[in-house]
Amino acid sequence: MTLIATTILTSCGGGFSADERAIIGASGDGIMPLWTVDNPEEEAFLRLKAEPLTASMVDEPEFQVLKERMLATVCDPTNEGVGIAAPQVGISRRLVAVQRFDKEGEPFEFYINPEIVARSEERELGSEGCLSVPEMSGDVWRSTAIRLRYNSESDFSVVEEDIEDFTAVIFQHELDHLDGVLYIDYLEE
Repeated sequence: MTLIATTILTSCGGGFSADERAIIGASGDGIMPLWTVDNPEEEAFLRLKAEPLTASMVDEPEFQVLKERMLATVCDPTNEGVGIAAPQVGISRRLVAVQRFDKEGEPFEFYINPEIVARSEERELGSEGCLSVPEMSGDVWRSTAIRLRYNSESDFSVVEEDIEDFTAVIFQHELDHLDGVLYIDYLEE
């Protein structure tokens, strides 16, 4: 893997804004509305670079509710996905849920302030779709392996993990959302 220069995303203080709290809601029940490119205002929002989560935000009850609702949204049988990023549900924060096909039981796991710090030079072309780009798919080149860095939910420490194959592709797709990039940006005319 080739290392890429990066910064560790840690910060203190701050909390969810009143607007974010309203979107998250008071209950962990229910699917959140997906923000899509079909709506120009929502697409503009999806193009923003998401802000990091702070340690204090992770301790707030809204964080747990956000996770529960994001999971309900990505597992909605009418529109299932293999990953989801907080901006896709109107929260411009650096949080993703990824289905771990590389782990027994293929669980969904959440990642706080994730970043890719290394990528394999080897890449593969594969078909991708997106919950925020309805009824469309296209082929995208992605690295076959990545090194992921993120903050642990338990103590906000920095964790690094090597990930390969299809799960690495999912991470690349979801982390693009955190930087305002959609897979359609990689498609050739």
